[in-house]
Amino acid sequence: MPSVASSSPLKSGTGPAIATIVAVSIAATLSLFWLIYLHPAPDMSNVRFAFLPPLNAVMNGLSATALLIGFIFIRSRRIAAHRTSMITAFVFSTLFLVGYILHHALHGDVHYPSNAAYRAVYLPLLASHILLAVIALPMVLVTFFFSLSGRFPKHRLAARWSFRYGCMFQ
Repeated sequence: MPSVASSSPLKSGTGPAIATIVAVSIAATLSLFWLIYLHPAPDMSNVRFAFLPPLNAVMNGLSATALLIGFIFIRSRRIAAHRTSMITAFVFSTLFLVGYILHHALHGDVHYPSNAAYRAVYLPLLASHILLAVIALPMVLVTFFFSLSGRFPKHRLAARWSFRYGCMFQ
């Protein structure tokens, strides 16, 4: 009787890797929430790294640009260029995350003024951004894992979902 390939992560040997990715993603998310909302920032009232938020915006923009270029490359079957573009996007996203963590470690949480005109728009937008970031992290890491481990059919399936959420996150 011929064996049927299973799509279950546990039966295909990817279960431990995916479990590790999910665990790392949860730990990273909890650490970031602790850093931003619970850990008091050091008193650095005389030192401001005002360049960090604009630098983070540039890194995020470059990551989004590399993602879109990579999408164009894969649609035209330029696989090597696609891989380079996706790795570039990953590097820019990682640099963004480092800058973001550094900014919040040094300056703490930035509160939006309660009487600001756009508060009613900004806070729901921020909440959706945070939720999508939490969802996107394990999806992107799983997609990368499938690619780097040569599981291209699974990579393609995961990439369809992570690209959608990644674009909304950007």
